[in-house]
Amino acid sequence: MMNAAPQLTRILALETSCDETAAAVVEGGSRVLSNVVASQVDLHARYGGVFPEVASRKHIEVIYAVIEQAMQEAHIGFDDLDCIAATRGPGLVGSLLVGMNVAKGLALARNKPFFGINHLEGHIYSLWLTEAAPEITFPLLTLLVSGGHTELYLMRDHGRYQHLGGTLDDAAGEAFDKVGRVLGLPYPGGPAIDRAAEGGNATAVHFPRAVMTEAHGYDFSFSGLKTAVIRHIKHYDPNRLPVADLAASFQAAVVESLVSKTVQAANDYQVTAVHLVGGVSANRALRRAMSTALTIPVRYPPPSLCTDNAAMIAAAAHWHFIRRHPDSLDLDVVPSLALA
Repeated sequence: MMNAAPQLTRILALETSCDETAAAVVEGGSRVLSNVVASQVDLHARYGGVFPEVASRKHIEVIYAVIEQAMQEAHIGFDDLDCIAATRGPGLVGSLLVGMNVAKGLALARNKPFFGINHLEGHIYSLWLTEAAPEITFPLLTLLVSGGHTELYLMRDHGRYQHLGGTLDDAAGEAFDKVGRVLGLPYPGGPAIDRAAEGGNATAVHFPRAVMTEAHGYDFSFSGLKTAVIRHIKHYDPNRLPVADLAASFQAAVVESLVSKTVQAANDYQVTAVHLVGGVSANRALRRAMSTALTIPVRYPPPSLCTDNAAMIAAAAHWHFIRRHPDSLDLDVVPSLALA
C-alpha cells in the first residue's frame, strides 16, 4: 500500500476505449478542472456503428490536441500533476492502445506515477463528480447501461465490487442502436429513440420482456426484444411506420426490464441508494421509472458525464492513487477487462 497521498490530487486522465478521444484534469477525485471530449459520432454515423480501425486512426490524429486543450483549460502544467491515468479496458484494442501508450509515455517523460483504469469503474465514479457525492454511503447498487454493457454491481466500499448480473446477449445500448436503425432514426439510436418516444404511445405495442430463471435472477436479455421489434415492423408499409409509437413501446420494454431487476437487487441487498451510470442512464424514461419505483435515492450523472469521458477515469484513478502502488509501464491493454 502507498502512503497517504495529498487529498487534493491532480490527475490527468485519458479515455480512448471506443470512439471518443477524451482528456481531463480532476482535482481531489471530484473537482473537474477540465474535461475535453472529441467525438467521432458523425464519422461513424455512415456505418450505423463504430468502425474500429477508423476509430483508432482518429484517436492518433487528435489525442495530442485534446491533451493540450485539457491542460490549458485546467490552467496547470505537467509538473503540477500527481499522476497520469488512462483507460486499460474494456474496449476496442486499437483505440485502447492509443490512450494507454500516450499516457505511459507522458508518465515516463514527466516521472509521474501511472494507473491503468477499468472503463466500467470510470462510469461508476462519474457520480463522484456531481453535487450528490458528499451524500454517497455504502453499500450501494449501480446499474451500468451503455452501448456495450448492461451490468448490476453491488459496491460495498471504494474498490469493492460484486457483480450481481449482466446482459446475456445484446446490451441495452446496443439494442437501442439496432432498433433505431430499423426505425430509420439517426445514429446513435439511444438519444434518437428517447426523443421519438416522447411523442409516442408506450402501450401501442406490447413487446416481450425477458423472463429469467432463478439461476439468472439479476441477468438481462434484449436480443429477443430486438428481434420482436424487427419482425413487427415488417407488417407496416416502410413509408408509413408509426415511429413514435414503436420507439415508445420498445423503450418501455427495455426500461421495465432494467427497473424490475434493479429494484429486486436493491431490496435483496438493502442498499442505501441506486446509481444509474453509462450512456443509457441519460434516458429520460429510465430515470423517471427508476425514481418512481424506489423509495431510496436514485442518482445519475448529468448527460455530459453519462457518455464516455476522461473525468470519470480520473475520478476512479484518484482512489487507486491513494490506496495502492502505481501500475508498471509494462501494463498492457485488456479489451475484455472485467471489473468483478
